[in-house]
Amino acid sequence: MNYQQPLISATLIKRYKRFLADVTLLDGSLLTVHVPNTGSLLGCVDPGLPVRLSDSLNEERKYRFTLEQVILPTGRVGVNTHIANQLVGEALKKGLINGLSGFTTMQAEVKYGHENSRIDWLLTDTENNRCFVEVKNVTAAVESGIGFFPDAPSERAVKHCRELIRIVNEGHRAAMIFCVQREDVEIVEPADHIDPQYGKAIREALHAGVELYALSASLSDEVVHLTKELPVRCF
Repeated sequence: MNYQQPLISATLIKRYKRFLADVTLLDGSLLTVHVPNTGSLLGCVDPGLPVRLSDSLNEERKYRFTLEQVILPTGRVGVNTHIANQLVGEALKKGLINGLSGFTTMQAEVKYGHENSRIDWLLTDTENNRCFVEVKNVTAAVESGIGFFPDAPSERAVKHCRELIRIVNEGHRAAMIFCVQREDVEIVEPADHIDPQYGKAIREALHAGVELYALSASLSDEVVHLTKELPVRCF
């Protein structure tokens, strides 16, 4: 995915009210920006961190600028969860996940399940075999290169595990793809220390036949795209 224009450098002052952050631009001016992430952004919102912003070019928007990336000593982190589905969609079209090749059509945001859910991607092949794909954005990690999800308790993520189990029980394929918008992660694990209910739910899903995949990203001021598969480890 190409950004509409190169990202703008700034320094983080603080994040607050979940969807807002104050930053300092290179010229010293202060700016309040939109933070498109519902999670805690654990380890990614420390005051003083270098960040990158996108400009909507819409002067009528209340918060014209959006926080896109945080620059850590170990590399860049993409914090915009709104682009995770697009990134995974591009990766699926490129055939980046061997286990999910052979599908001829892709539909986004399709209603499904029993709990008023929408699947991020519905894949269908020429024989009308279907695979329901749920996308999760990963921004949290430890120094040893282990990324984890979620970074805050998430009842919604647990619900999605239940929905995917039902899909498998109905005879379809189901997959969860972790979109790792970090350059320093080599493996993905469930965050049992943050949300043990999700850890239990994802293992139940795996045991039921839900497929787990992870893809890592390459990020710059001009572009972000997923580049390779990562292992998912559930003890």
